[in-house]
Amino acid sequence: MKQERKQGLKVRVPAHQSVRANSRQTIQAELDRRTEGQRLTPAQRRIAQCLTERFAEIGFLSSMELAQFANVSQPSVTRFAIALGFDGYLEMRKYLRYGISPNDTAADSQTSRYQAAVLAELPHLSELAQSLADESEIDQIGKALAASRPLAVLGLRVSASLATHFEFYASKVHPDVRLIVSGGSMAEDRLDQCVAAGGRTLLAFMMPLYPKETIYALEFARQIGMRIILVSDTSYGDHKKLADTLLKVRINSRLVFDSYAAPVELVSVLLDAMCKSMDGRAQKRLEEVDLSSKKRKIFAS
Repeated sequence: MKQERKQGLKVRVPAHQSVRANSRQTIQAELDRRTEGQRLTPAQRRIAQCLTERFAEIGFLSSMELAQFANVSQPSVTRFAIALGFDGYLEMRKYLRYGISPNDTAADSQTSRYQAAVLAELPHLSELAQSLADESEIDQIGKALAASRPLAVLGLRVSASLATHFEFYASKVHPDVRLIVSGGSMAEDRLDQCVAAGGRTLLAFMMPLYPKETIYALEFARQIGMRIILVSDTSYGDHKKLADTLLKVRINSRLVFDSYAAPVELVSVLLDAMCKSMDGRAQKRLEEVDLSSKKRKIFAS
């Protein structure tokens, strides 16, 4: 046996292995399969990342060593193994080392952590594309967005970026888009003002973790008679049936913070559907905006 020293810890690695070990991609795919529909805690994410980064050492790490590498407690490692469906850490270690049938290529095993995280968005985008095969539902949503004057767009906390993205482009063609990125009574005031002005549709974004203030805003919007179109991730079940239309899209949890390639793409789809239903008015307005920006020399080129 030879020894390798990693971050001050001694990791025992056999000089020769008679069985092929699983690769980074094989282990990541198995972790994704077992955590499907679960929301990992920050500690669990660090453990999962450590397992994929140290895939060559999994069979030789004790639970204490893995905990030290991931900067978590040893019981957190045990709880993570149980959450994946194993009896304990030892069973998880053995299975992840040799229990999966590897089907990746040698080139795949060289993929870095960051490359793997970006590539993980591809199946999410593919799934979104498949869900859009029937254009009728999105077209109906586009008509509702275009017809609501004003149109309320809600996104609190992390979802504020998606709501702001939609509002920025929608306001170029829609005469009255009202962005709501503050919760509590301020959100209720803005929603009430929208209804008083004739607005009947709320486009809301709610990505995990789900803020209570977003739930309260949706409940208030329902009380005052608004139609709610909600964009959320695939793990949200809308158990209170707050939304009239619920659009689910996958997010990527490979890194420390979530990434939103598929939700951002869905924002662009909704914008296109809204413009499509405006019978040429959207294109005319865009031309006017472009002419105005050129006159004012807003952009460098």
